[in-house]
Amino acid sequence: MRRVLLIVLLWLGATGVAGAQTPTDDPVATDPPSVSDALADLKSRDFDVKGRAIETIARSGHEQAEALLQALLDRKLVHDRAHDRIVLGEQADGGWALTDPLTGESLGQVDARAARPVIINNRLRERIRNLQAVAALSNANPLARREAAQRLVGTTDPTMLRALRERQAEESNPLVNGAIDTALNIALLRDPGSDLHTRLAAIDAVAGSLEPAVKNVLRDRATQTDAAAERNAAEKALKAIDARAARYETADTIFFGLSLGSVLLLAAIGLAITFGVMGVINMAHGELIMLGAYTTYVVQQVFPQGHEWSLLIAIPAAFLVSALVGIVIERCVIRFLYGRPLETLLATFGVSLILQQAVRLIFSPLNRSVVTPDWMSGALQINPVFSLTYNRLYIIFFALAVFLTLLTVLKKTRLGLQVRAVSQNRITARAMGIRSERVNALTFGLGSGIAGIAGVALAQLTNVGPNLGQAYIIDSFMVVVFGGVGNLWGTLTAAFGLGIANKFIEPLAGAVLAKIMVLVFIILFIQRKPRGLFPQRGRAAEDS
Repeated sequence: MRRVLLIVLLWLGATGVAGAQTPTDDPVATDPPSVSDALADLKSRDFDVKGRAIETIARSGHEQAEALLQALLDRKLVHDRAHDRIVLGEQADGGWALTDPLTGESLGQVDARAARPVIINNRLRERIRNLQAVAALSNANPLARREAAQRLVGTTDPTMLRALRERQAEESNPLVNGAIDTALNIALLRDPGSDLHTRLAAIDAVAGSLEPAVKNVLRDRATQTDAAAERNAAEKALKAIDARAARYETADTIFFGLSLGSVLLLAAIGLAITFGVMGVINMAHGELIMLGAYTTYVVQQVFPQGHEWSLLIAIPAAFLVSALVGIVIERCVIRFLYGRPLETLLATFGVSLILQQAVRLIFSPLNRSVVTPDWMSGALQINPVFSLTYNRLYIIFFALAVFLTLLTVLKKTRLGLQVRAVSQNRITARAMGIRSERVNALTFGLGSGIAGIAGVALAQLTNVGPNLGQAYIIDSFMVVVFGGVGNLWGTLTAAFGLGIANKFIEPLAGAVLAKIMVLVFIILFIQRKPRGLFPQRGRAAEDS
């Protein structure tokens, strides 16, 4: 009996070991999906399958993962039908230039119908952007991390929120932490399982945020909650946000006013010199601005691939072109009309018509566009409601640089000394041996050259056309008269003052009525102070 029992036990043990070793019971380790498999899944018409493929690519850690996701957003990830594969595609010569998405190897070119972009819907696009933002949370640049956190504001995806919490535990930059706090607090306010105390704390934390998602969730809490404390807290937070947004709207208006003022300064500063020194009402000043803008256009046509640095050539070129034309105008027309302001006005008006028609004959009456360099494109985003466009920001600094340069020339050079002497008392200056005719020509050329530089700046803000200067000639005269004829500091103050005043009045009265109101103000002001804010000093000025 013992032998039988031992044999039975041995048989059962052997059977158990054999059963444990059968392939059906042994768990086989499966490899995670590869990027290649995920790319193949993008051929599917099922958006859920594509969504899983996108998740696989994003979490693969592959060096091309970010580029593949961006190519998918840009419709540059295409299905090569001939070989039934997903590749990178660039449209070229009516077809597609194909590239291997993982190795970058060229795969030749196919007909336009032989490939088509991978189709994704808005849900997948939002998913890709969120995945990109999660990846950017680990970027070494704090500005990139902050931007990534801001892109995730409003998300309720548990995966995204977990990534934000993990980043928050390691983050030391206060700006990035603020963006992460905003995203997490909005998620708490949208979580139906959160308690009242948690929601009140979240409302208090986001009360100063200007993110649109914050206002949306606070409006929801103010209208949908049954708790009076939560409703009152949401309404109070909304009022605080609106008050802060109003302050930034005021700052935005001031910025656009400074931008307009910088353009007026560039347009008027040359006129202030010629009008103050020579007493000439130059109605062709706007056309000299136009010539500077067309010079910028011509420089870009000469260097079609160099628009990133062509402005560095256009600035001195525009100065020289407009200055030479100004000297020709002074030598051929104005020198014979000194002391006859009405005849000078009519003569320069005729010159302006000649210059306009010459431009129409050379370039045609159509407007021309000037390419803005990449470093002047875009905007500096301060917060969701306030940004500074780079082109206007650069023009403000450029106008101030031109002003300071001109001021230095007039204060520190021999020409500047002679210009100031002639402007204060022409007769005494001539008695001291100053050749006033030469000073007149050089001064007119200097003012005209600065008008050309103004044209370079305007070419970055608007199209270049034959009537470009006409829009600024009246405003330029208003700036010069209001600031004080011949006084550069007065021109600076008047230009920025009138620019800011225009931008504050425009939302209330409209652009046309705003200009009329400013003109009426200047007329009334001149009645009280005929020589402007900062009158020119000197014997001739005192006698006028």
